[in-house]
Amino acid sequence: MRPLLYIQGCYFLITGVWPFLHLESFLAVTGDKYDIWLVKMVAALTISVSGLLLIAAYRNKIHIESLFLILGASVSYLLIDVVYAFRNRISNIYLADAAVELLFLAAWAVILLKNHKQID
Repeated sequence: MRPLLYIQGCYFLITGVWPFLHLESFLAVTGDKYDIWLVKMVAALTISVSGLLLIAAYRNKIHIESLFLILGASVSYLLIDVVYAFRNRISNIYLADAAVELLFLAAWAVILLKNHKQID
């Protein structure tokens, strides 16, 4: 479980920090946005979830409430990415993120089926 927590935590941290560090390159890859404040809000929330993941990895312990947030975030990103990419509202590059989120969810499913007793 610890490796997945670290990997997902780092992925969320990198994707969350990117718009704050270099908004121009973020927009060049993901496409122009109307509301930059919304980009930054989603980024800030992503950083918050990354903190939870990285703390859980460090402690090698996860609580059910944290797991609910982690899984909920991945499902949310996946659905938004797929629905709005197919509606041509966001760039197709978001489908790459959807694939990553799907991998995270699959990894969590395997871990939870094997180690469900480790969840507090």
